Amino acid sequence: MANLLARFRRIPLRSLAGKSPRSVAGQVFVLQVALVVLLVLCAVFALVLQSERDTGEEAKRRSIAVAQTFAHAPGLQSALQSPDPSKELQPLTEEGRKTAGVDFIVVMNTKGIRYTHPIPSRIGKRFVGTIGPSLAGKVYTESVHGPLGEEVQATVPVRNDQGKVIALVSAGLKVKNVAHEVDRQLPIILAAGAGALALATGVTALVSKRLRRQTHSLGPAEMTRMYEHHDAVLHSVREGVLIVSGDGRLLLANDEARRLLELPADAEGRRVKDLGTLEPETTALLVSGREATDEVHLSGERLLAVNQRPTDKAGGPKGTVVTLRDSTELQAVTGRAEVARERLKLLYDAGLRIGTTLDVARTADELARVAVPRFADFVTVDLADAVLHGEEPAATATDMRRTAVCGIRDDAPLYEKGRLIDFLPSTPQARSYGTGRSSLVTDLSTATGWHAQDPQRTREIIDYGIHSLIAAPIQARGVVLGMANFWRGKRHEPFDEEELSLAEELVARAAVSIDNARRFAREHALAVTLQRSLLPRALPEQSALEVGYRYLPAQSGVSGDWFDVIPLPGSRVALAVGDVVGHGLHAAATMGRLRTAVHNFATLDLPPDELLSHLDDLVGRIDQDEASGEPAGVVGATCLYAIYDPVERRCTMARAGHLAPALVHPDGSVTFPDLPTGPPLGLGGMPFQTADLDIAEGAQLVLYTDGLIEDRRRDLDVGMEMLREALAGHPDRTPEESCQAVLDELLPARPKDDVALLIARTRGLPADHVADWDVAQDPAAVSGMRLALSDKLEEWGIAELGFGMELVLSELITNAIRYGSEPIHVRLIRDRTLTCEVSDGSSTSPHLRYAATMDEGGRGLFLVSQMTERWGTRYTPQGKVIWAEQSVPEAPGDFGLVRPDEDGSLSDESLAALADEPLTEEAACDGSGPGEPLAEDTAPDEQHGGSQAPV
Repeated sequence: MANLLARFRRIPLRSLAGKSPRSVAGQVFVLQVALVVLLVLCAVFALVLQSERDTGEEAKRRSIAVAQTFAHAPGLQSALQSPDPSKELQPLTEEGRKTAGVDFIVVMNTKGIRYTHPIPSRIGKRFVGTIGPSLAGKVYTESVHGPLGEEVQATVPVRNDQGKVIALVSAGLKVKNVAHEVDRQLPIILAAGAGALALATGVTALVSKRLRRQTHSLGPAEMTRMYEHHDAVLHSVREGVLIVSGDGRLLLANDEARRLLELPADAEGRRVKDLGTLEPETTALLVSGREATDEVHLSGERLLAVNQRPTDKAGGPKGTVVTLRDSTELQAVTGRAEVARERLKLLYDAGLRIGTTLDVARTADELARVAVPRFADFVTVDLADAVLHGEEPAATATDMRRTAVCGIRDDAPLYEKGRLIDFLPSTPQARSYGTGRSSLVTDLSTATGWHAQDPQRTREIIDYGIHSLIAAPIQARGVVLGMANFWRGKRHEPFDEEELSLAEELVARAAVSIDNARRFAREHALAVTLQRSLLPRALPEQSALEVGYRYLPAQSGVSGDWFDVIPLPGSRVALAVGDVVGHGLHAAATMGRLRTAVHNFATLDLPPDELLSHLDDLVGRIDQDEASGEPAGVVGATCLYAIYDPVERRCTMARAGHLAPALVHPDGSVTFPDLPTGPPLGLGGMPFQTADLDIAEGAQLVLYTDGLIEDRRRDLDVGMEMLREALAGHPDRTPEESCQAVLDELLPARPKDDVALLIARTRGLPADHVADWDVAQDPAAVSGMRLALSDKLEEWGIAELGFGMELVLSELITNAIRYGSEPIHVRLIRDRTLTCEVSDGSSTSPHLRYAATMDEGGRGLFLVSQMTERWGTRYTPQGKVIWAEQSVPEAPGDFGLVRPDEDGSLSDESLAALADEPLTEEAACDGSGPGEPLAEDTAPDEQHGGSQAPV
């Protein structure tokens, strides 16, 4: 239709216009100009008449006003009663006439004899005019031919105080003066008429020009011919044409439009809403006035392509023109192509939106969401419960966990999310799970096997309107992981075979992602389990520190963060925090090796710098051992190791590439101690340095890994400052509360890296729980120390430990006197254990050994190891300290100690119990007592060593 109209517009209208001597526009122009001239002339004539009338009326009003004013003037009655009224009144009337702008003011008596007149010769003569009405008391106006010519005059009575008419006053103007007023207004009237004529002619010319442009200068014959051609084309084309007015009335409908829409014969002129043959959607479009392009509307069994455009864009009347095409067959082909395109788009979107994370439940939910509502009204995903834990699924459809539920509504009676389901063998889900092939159920109301699963719920599902199901197995690598169920309700037709293949392809794309997520979940669980097994399960009991800790594995995989709390002799506690570079099982296993090494080195009671040096050697060897294998080398690790002594309230620490700890002072302020920085472990070549910090009781020492403060969205300094703000101002907060507050403040919901956090509040050992003595290098001092020890244990209320500890002290002091050097010092510490420390200036280390039957010595340290729970040696810059620990009982009782005889000596049976072997006669009678050394137990040995296990 558009092409036909375009061809019609290209008709050579100018050639048609040339055949007419005068176009329609020209004829209209001449007619309009003539009409305008006539109207202007009429208007000018009317204005002249109106002006004359208005001027005459104005003359009459002025005459009446002047006459009445003079008739009521003060002194008029006295002048009339004077002997010569004319003499007094003539000057007054002349002055008043000139002031009032009238031609004459005449005063006369009741008989019409003038007293005054502009022409003095007329005084005393009779007034020319009618005086009867005025004598009766009325105001009378008239036009007369008087002494001055044609006059317009008004006569009013003059009354005395009794109301009697005693004289008359007449005032007026000459007619020629009135005509002069009209003559002065006539140019203005003519000018206004000429302006109106010019304006009207110009507007007429513009209208004519527009009409000429719209009619293409066509004459009446050409216009008639064009209309006939237009009407012939309009009713002969095979495309429906409608014209609808702005108020929703159907102005025009061609034959094709009547046929396609089945319009009644009287449709033209009626409102579109009143035409009952149109579909509601079509009616709404026609009355809306909006633009439409190839919109498809239903009309009976036809599909119409509707185009609609407004008619007022080019200055035309408000309304719309509508064209209609029958596109039923074309729509069928286009519909199939559109369905195919939508299916390809669905598969494309599924590839983008499914598998965005390595989370099994999240991937199942993505599968459900991508199919609703574009493919199904409801989607449920059931996975084998083992799959959710990263394990291999079972062979049957039992223990299926509903992992995802998505639908167009939330009130569907399907099994809820999280429910554990055992599908019966007769259900489509169980059959598809066992065979690995999808099942199509086009009518659920007749699926008896499906009804057997849950009869009540299946009835609710059918009553809800769900009528069709596709159960597609989710399988990867030949293993079925679960089932994806696609449900349709009343909004769609039942599933068909083509849609079954689409569902299978859609599920196949999700199956690989679910299997990858399952494998990742298994590996992640294994790594987390390994890492947690390598970390402390519970903190050891100790009195020096109140400890709180947190460990958070990364969401994307475990790494090598770790921490530890290790009790040391002398009530001291070691704190360690470290981080192995890398992620995964390799990093977790390496972390376990380093933590074990730290425990072993701590058992030797090494200072922090020496311990880190040994760790550095160990990491270097690990790198060398793994450099040639498939796993990548560790590259490095960081560690911070600190030892806190509650007796001296001092903390000694060193770090290898690790972040400095934070120190929360008792007043709530936070500082980061200036701790010397060492290289990361594994690089080698650089020594480590220690720093000693005097820490007040109640302060909190905060150790952490870089995952706590480092983030790609902020600088390290910003993270340190955030940590300071999270810790500051809360000195009374417990370490556990501080740990939680720090994590809430610094960490996102899903941290990218592992986080280890250790917060320890320091405690001091009371001064009355520590006793120390300086000992002279004289064997005779042993007995005095035994007595001092006995008194102190008696004071502490643990005298039952006296015999065993006296024996140990005697042996340790004797060895120090015999093999050591001054100064010799003894310190006794009462905490959870009773610790006896003997220090001297020598660095030789004692060793436990078996004493042969005939040996004179070698049994002293053996007795020490048997009488105590632990013993050992640690080295100091001034020498060494040999220590021994004994448990402090909570209540009196039998502590399993070897008791002396009544005389204070050990019996043969007691010694045999200590040695766990029969004593020979020589060994039993060697004369050694508790205050004397039993044998030579030590030998000079410059090699560092620690305590040896009891034998």
